[in-house]
Amino acid sequence: MAEVVNMPRLSDTMEEGTVAKWLKKKGDKVEEGDILAEIETDKATMEFESFHDGTLLHIGIEEGEGAPVDSLLAIIGEEGEDISDLINNAGKSDEKSSEDESEKNDYDSDSQEDSESEASGEIPDGVEVVTMPRLSDTMEEGTVASWLKDKGDKVEEGEILAEIETDKATMEFESFYSGTLLYIGIEEGRSAPVDDVLAIIGPEGTDVEAVLKKLKSGASSGSSEKSESKSDFSGATEQSSDDSVSETQTNADGERIFASPLARKMAEDKGIDLAKVKGSGENGRVVKKDIENYKPEEKATETKAEAPSPQKESKPEFKPVEVYKPVGEEEFEEVKNSNMRKTIAKRLGESKFNAPHYYLDIEVDMDNAMASRKQINAMPDTKISFNDLVIKASAMALRKHPQVNSQWHGDITKIAKHIHIGVAVAVDEGLVVPVLEFADQQSLVQIGQNVKTLAGKARDKKLQPQEMEGSTFTVSNLGMFGITEFTSIINQPNSAILSVGAIVEKPVVKNGEIVVGYTMKLTLACDHRTVDGATGAKFLQTLKTYIENPVTMLA
Repeated sequence: MAEVVNMPRLSDTMEEGTVAKWLKKKGDKVEEGDILAEIETDKATMEFESFHDGTLLHIGIEEGEGAPVDSLLAIIGEEGEDISDLINNAGKSDEKSSEDESEKNDYDSDSQEDSESEASGEIPDGVEVVTMPRLSDTMEEGTVASWLKDKGDKVEEGEILAEIETDKATMEFESFYSGTLLYIGIEEGRSAPVDDVLAIIGPEGTDVEAVLKKLKSGASSGSSEKSESKSDFSGATEQSSDDSVSETQTNADGERIFASPLARKMAEDKGIDLAKVKGSGENGRVVKKDIENYKPEEKATETKAEAPSPQKESKPEFKPVEVYKPVGEEEFEEVKNSNMRKTIAKRLGESKFNAPHYYLDIEVDMDNAMASRKQINAMPDTKISFNDLVIKASAMALRKHPQVNSQWHGDITKIAKHIHIGVAVAVDEGLVVPVLEFADQQSLVQIGQNVKTLAGKARDKKLQPQEMEGSTFTVSNLGMFGITEFTSIINQPNSAILSVGAIVEKPVVKNGEIVVGYTMKLTLACDHRTVDGATGAKFLQTLKTYIENPVTMLA
């Protein structure tokens, strides 16, 4: 008898999984204990083994696609066994939360082969519908930063189709199919929810309009509420839709402005209104050189001279005082919020309003730290920063005060036995927090090298989602900008975040005398649900001891 294999829950916080790789193909023999696939969870990519013997009859989730826990992953049974009822039942169970059972996912290639939908018809063999992928665990929509292939280009499996901007990074999205790029559903610079039609790949000469019509008819047979709230499947072909207007810039005549991603970024940095730039590219597209050569038109301002007021003969003449009247126009520039910016706003709002923050300040003597850093950096092939010293000291202090290395989860508090420190890095679009794993086990030199690598990947938008997950404590440093003291919002689910200020030269009292010294201020933001004031204060005392005596961190 055939056995249904569902998407497993491989971690305590896992809500959905992505099939990173299938190790068995449809029709292969499977034995109990064989590895079926590699599943990417919200924490790691893990091997998933079979608990059944038989033949792999059906694959419900293709490589690179994500699905909620308990979704149909595969069916294992005897070769030639009829599994249509199992597939149909699995489809119905997935639709219980929908208002209409006819609203189905018509984009899954295997579902198209195994399900029979009168509304949508059959997609021709060899034609593959590519949807907006879920590239991170929190991604709800994506923006096409750039297309690496043009309509009509040949595409091979594994080639990069486009660069997709998620809520965390801009990532390359590769094709899982070979064929011709027949249709582009989301133009550069436009955003769309996960699972919207991104592209269609298939044999050259395929009637794309017929495919789109079938997809559209399949969608219209579902819930009317959903069809009203979502954009048309034809994507960029209907520029008059509300979604299209909200996702693109338009000029004064309501026409869409076409511009390359680089040109948009340059215009944003220079404060140039794209509507006033004449594009020299194809179809009037604004490109890099148009922004470089752009010169704003000078508006002639007209000033009206005030007529002299009549004066009476009996009184001496007084020259009227001219009141300055500023001339100008009130104007706003609307900048579309990126997915990253919207996610930052959402997460910080949740943290600030849900976690009761309090703040503790301490001033650290940096004389020994500066001398120790100078000695360490004098060694060949060795370079550490003051931030590396703070990270190492924080990791060691967390080992002595584990309550600070905790997470609030309603009925329980989780105290992490491992120490993963998030390092806040500023990028053009906002802030990302790559994670330095097992920081307490790393030397100062290793911390310096790893932080430099992660920060570089963050600024180049090359960070992978797993490199930004799992932090248990966060360090944010604005000292390099001359900021002497500041407070940060906790990066949940962490219980605390450390704000690091600049090193300041100033008069200090040592041994009863006023001398010139170097100090640095640290501010610890704590979640009062998990970290009491005394606990936070003891942590800062230990941290101060380590930083002021770096030799203790080398033992």
